[in-house]
Amino acid sequence: MNLLFLLAFPIRLVSGSGLCDGRVEISINDQWGTVCDDHWDINNGDVVCRQMGCGRAVSAPHVSSFGQEVGSNNLMTLGLGVNNCDHSKDAGVFTCTSPNPLYISIRLVNGSGLCDGRVEISINDQWGTVCDDLWDINDGDVVCRQMGCGRAVSPAQSSSFGPGSGTIYLDDVVCSGNERSLTKCSHRGLGVNNCDHSKDAGVVCSGKVPFVIRLVSGSGRCDGRVEISINDQWGTVCDDLWDINDGDVVCRQMGCGRAISAPQSSRFGPGSGSIYLDDVVCSGSERSLTKCSHRGIGVNNCDHSKDAGVVCSGKVPFLVSVIAVC
Repeated sequence: MNLLFLLAFPIRLVSGSGLCDGRVEISINDQWGTVCDDHWDINNGDVVCRQMGCGRAVSAPHVSSFGQEVGSNNLMTLGLGVNNCDHSKDAGVFTCTSPNPLYISIRLVNGSGLCDGRVEISINDQWGTVCDDLWDINDGDVVCRQMGCGRAVSPAQSSSFGPGSGTIYLDDVVCSGNERSLTKCSHRGLGVNNCDHSKDAGVVCSGKVPFVIRLVSGSGRCDGRVEISINDQWGTVCDDLWDINDGDVVCRQMGCGRAISAPQSSRFGPGSGSIYLDDVVCSGSERSLTKCSHRGIGVNNCDHSKDAGVVCSGKVPFLVSVIAVC
């Protein structure tokens, strides 16, 4: 198979366990189709994994290991749409791997607050932008929901919130609006684009969802498992990347001084319900935990055996002056 063929079009992996494994599909003129597995090998898989920002291919399965796509075109390099295959031979990649795991976070910057601004995503602590090609209200809805900011009021194009810098990670993003995170939408591949920062995408969301925080199963109010409530539904925080800076933000938000330690691995017992935050990275100066970078509300690869906790120094003292009048 001609490897350059794979690089020429938007690509995605579907029906796998995540972003980096699944059936290979490419889009031509907004029509998604599959790739026949004739001559499909690990080199082809490497190209797909690299284009997706997912490292190297571990294996390149044949015979529809990730299921058959019904009603879709089958594409291969005998010529676009010219093949002697059916969907029982759809090619896949299982799985991609990387020496550095992908830690993907999202934020909105240069707006009036948390819920409007230029869309930026971070991959392995390197922030970059999203190109506005095909950017619409459905894409904005996914970002707003991922940020915990309700629905999209309007998608912003042409660097309405100013041009960003760094890598343009996503281009030709097409979301249905139901995806849990922006990287689950179809796109050309991480870092594959034909844009510059004059086309950075943005969004204006309807508003912030109210958050409440508490510490439970500790010895008192100022230590325990970190839990947050969204719309009166309590959930936990995953301990991936959890450290003393994250704990400092929680302790200050609780009025409990500074963090002494930031326990991991469900030190205060496993919680229940949703795992709302994962890959939390705080500088330590944020006013609330949700102001820190994270993967998006409800986006995680954790279970409750990894619930994060914190031990704070204690309640911040408040001084009251009493003036006696004789």
